[in-house]
Amino acid sequence: MTSVDVVNLNLTIAISDGTEEELDIATRRLLMELKDFDVESVELIPGSHPPSGAKAVDPITAGAIALAVLPAALPKILEFLQVWSLNGRGRTIKFKGRIASQNIEFEGSFDEMEKLVGMLEKKQKKTKK
Repeated sequence: MTSVDVVNLNLTIAISDGTEEELDIATRRLLMELKDFDVESVELIPGSHPPSGAKAVDPITAGAIALAVLPAALPKILEFLQVWSLNGRGRTIKFKGRIASQNIEFEGSFDEMEKLVGMLEKKQKKTKK
């Protein structure tokens, strides 16, 4: 496989009415759960350093994860993200990246994500033929 085969996505999660600390905890938990999948890499996206005097553990972008995955694993990852977002109060997920030579950006409802997962599964089946 070449590096061209790897799908790179930037995930951004949000929690409506959540604090920065709750977002950080949720992001780190999601990161750990994604590491259990067959992914090429998954990591927090580095951010800028906090202003002097500000309290921060790691300079990261709150709620942001970089994910690299092979196309065959993508539908399962998206299904997992769909379930993950529904299992928490006010969770939403946005992602953008490049899949099958197309730039994609997603932010939407459960139904819209379901359609995207279905479309990606169909594309995957076509490439296996």
